[in-house]
Amino acid sequence: MHVDSLSKTLSPSRPVACLCLAASMALVGSYVALSKPLTLILPVFLLAWLRFGIGALAMAHWTRRPAHEAPMSSSTRKLVFLESLFGNFLFSILMLTGVSLTTVVATGVIMSAIPACVALMSWLFLKERITPRVMLSIGLAVVGIAMFTLNKPEAQAGSPVGPQVWLGNLLVMGAVLCESAYAVIGKRLTGALGARRISALINLWGLALTTPFGIYQALSFDFGSVDLRYWMLLVFYALAASVWTVWLWMTGLRTVPAAQAGLFTVMLPLTAAAVGVLFLGEPMNGQQMLAFGIALAGVVLATLPDRASTPRAPH
Repeated sequence: MHVDSLSKTLSPSRPVACLCLAASMALVGSYVALSKPLTLILPVFLLAWLRFGIGALAMAHWTRRPAHEAPMSSSTRKLVFLESLFGNFLFSILMLTGVSLTTVVATGVIMSAIPACVALMSWLFLKERITPRVMLSIGLAVVGIAMFTLNKPEAQAGSPVGPQVWLGNLLVMGAVLCESAYAVIGKRLTGALGARRISALINLWGLALTTPFGIYQALSFDFGSVDLRYWMLLVFYALAASVWTVWLWMTGLRTVPAAQAGLFTVMLPLTAAAVGVLFLGEPMNGQQMLAFGIALAGVVLATLPDRASTPRAPH
């Protein structure tokens, strides 16, 4: 089949694919932490709209169909839309709104469920077999992130309670489901489209979905009040979120099964925490360092080659 041969030709080796997945999630964690000031200056929908707009300009030449790709089928077009709806639009809204209502600790604990959620969805929708080693890797990743977030200083302080916090937790859980759907749908797409074209197309859908809300907020926003350094930070955020992370993730998915790829999402909260320690002056104790080690052990275990079987080609 043309798509299968194309996928095999463009698929990177397993070590390179794992590196791409880890780099993608590490970059997400970095820009989430470093771009936090932008959420204090720009309204959420305006920020998202500008992000997708900058990404669209940067990837305009990626939207053209390469000669070696077959025209998109109707099912592929639907998957592209769903990938953007869940991974770009809904994830951003649910996560940003949820974090504003709940605590940082609760957010980290809930996000630790992403690897397990991705594995479950991969089993349900992609019929991927979850080996005992992958299950152990998922367990280590979840335990490590939960240990780290529960041991943060905020966990010992008085945390807000009430319906607002429960709503925030539910919204963050919704973001976890969206991120998991993004990983699973992305695995389907990599069998039909190249990583660059996927990145460009889902960004265009993100731009279309946010445009009405972005324009509404832009009409009453004072753009002249934003300092030049924040515009530079916005450009970095847009390129990282819309271009680099998506391309790296889709490239890695060509080789690594979605259930194993989901394990690399632990790099998101770990990198965000590392940026907080290294650049924002947040403390880290011995137990948190141990938690880091446990979570990373899960990732390392998942990256080791499986001698018993070889990965199946995507359908």
